[in-house]
Amino acid sequence: MNFNNRAVSVLLVDDDEINNFISIKLIKKALLNTEIMACLNGKFAIEQLLEIQKKDPNKLPDYILLDINMPIMNGWEFLDEYKRLNIDPLGKSKIFIISSSVFSNDINKARSYPLVKDFISKPLNVEKIIDLFKVEDPA
Repeated sequence: MNFNNRAVSVLLVDDDEINNFISIKLIKKALLNTEIMACLNGKFAIEQLLEIQKKDPNKLPDYILLDINMPIMNGWEFLDEYKRLNIDPLGKSKIFIISSSVFSNDINKARSYPLVKDFISKPLNVEKIIDLFKVEDPA
């Protein structure tokens, strides 16, 4: 994977702290050079992204791993807000839905969003993460 030796930045949006802890460990295992930020709900994630966008849009995360079921603002509401606020007009961030949902309507709904690259079912593992980052490798 060639990201010109710069760290790959990942924003994890999931209300489950244990899940986040495990995901961060797995991502760090799969990709050596990563910067990971975790937000426990979509509203907090939107606030963080707006903050980054204001300072330097180039610092928006490369990947956003988004859970669906969260309090305050769920994954779908996050996607609507993200689009409405035009947070990433250049499409720098690649958004993946990461969910334990096995409902085909959730999977189909995720795929109906042009912003969403793919739907990945939990639990994450190193292979899934390597695949996820490999798909988007520009090299």
